[in-house]
Amino acid sequence: MRAALFDMDGVLYNAEDPIPGAAEALQWIRAQAIPHLFATNTSSRGADALAKKLARFGISAEPDTILTPCEVAADWLRAHADGPAALFVLPAAREAFHGVDQVPADAESRARYIVIGDLGAAWDFATLNRAFRLLHSDPDATLIALGMTRFWKGPSGISLDVAPFVAALEHATGRKPLVFGKPAAAFFEGAAQRLGIEPADILMVGDDIHTDIAAAQAAGMKAALVRTGKFRPSDLSGTVQPDAVLDSVADLPAYWMQHWPQNRGE
Repeated sequence: MRAALFDMDGVLYNAEDPIPGAAEALQWIRAQAIPHLFATNTSSRGADALAKKLARFGISAEPDTILTPCEVAADWLRAHADGPAALFVLPAAREAFHGVDQVPADAESRARYIVIGDLGAAWDFATLNRAFRLLHSDPDATLIALGMTRFWKGPSGISLDVAPFVAALEHATGRKPLVFGKPAAAFFEGAAQRLGIEPADILMVGDDIHTDIAAAQAAGMKAALVRTGKFRPSDLSGTVQPDAVLDSVADLPAYWMQHWPQNRGE
């Protein structure tokens, strides 16, 4: 391996609590000059806010090293959109969509793109039904999913993420979503391109057996599953087999040195 991708929530921290040893593991990665990116499906805030959050946990990261579905989707909309977008994202995530033509929040006006992110407790029937109506009123409208994570572990326990709401809209409208984020292959391919390293030489470190591990392997990468975040022992009894299982990201330096001691400083 020559480079690493790190999921964030569940790997480096749980909500607002840092994973013990995560900061030290990332310090080691930087000290060894191992190219790396942070690849997250978080759609509740943009890369700038996430970089500040990592800094609070002692992890140094520039915003351009953090890949989120918001930035990837916004780049695509700015380059390809032929009409306005309706954003179902929290205010902290809207900064990523500057320069994107948008319909006013809560408006029933026609939208060419319906962008679904993590609204958390802000989801209610009226909000989901507005997204449905926007899609139903325009057969050519595109449903955009900011990741397809099923659930995440928050301060009060596991909570629904983006995928269940996207699935409801897909079922109601028959519209297949255009996915930006994990597990879409394009997300991992984009990470490899940004690193300038072939997928086969990249290790993905994640806590989700499907959106992190299986998806990274499908994109040609190796994948290490950590026993933190949303990990459950049953993850290891399914069809997806991680290339490695670590108690936490704190164990990554020792694992890397055991398997690829020569692949540093490239």
